[in-house]
Amino acid sequence: MSRPFGQRVLVLNGPNLGRLGSREPDVYGATSYAGLVQRCTALGKELGLEVEVKETNSEQQMIEWLHWAADERTPVVINPGAFTHYSYAIRDAAAQRTAPLIEVHISNPYAREEFRHTSVIAAVASGTVAGFGIGSYELALRALAEQLATR
Repeated sequence: MSRPFGQRVLVLNGPNLGRLGSREPDVYGATSYAGLVQRCTALGKELGLEVEVKETNSEQQMIEWLHWAADERTPVVINPGAFTHYSYAIRDAAAQRTAPLIEVHISNPYAREEFRHTSVIAAVASGTVAGFGIGSYELALRALAEQLATR
């Protein structure tokens, strides 16, 4: 399999993910947001990807990043956070994708409260990885690299 050398990839994170490490470590683990960024960028280099990790608590900002990614044909790994369950605006922006988009979750939403069982993003994503802690991001990046290499 050839590697997608230098392919830019956005890893987008929604509300409260900047608080990783201090936010409910029993659910989200002890890895800090800085640790997440480091793991994603390091794996990206290994896979030949230029990974840029971003986080926002703003629905507007997330939509703008998704529009930019669609316009630039940039693949996305997205953890929409709470937006997963109700933001049709983010769902509609994600639906405009022109490259693979993988939804990711640190915890398993189906093993949690019932309101977390619905994702409005999943139907427009290339795939979903959930329940493997920070490793969910690594699995998503590996899947993305494989998709890009076989295009």
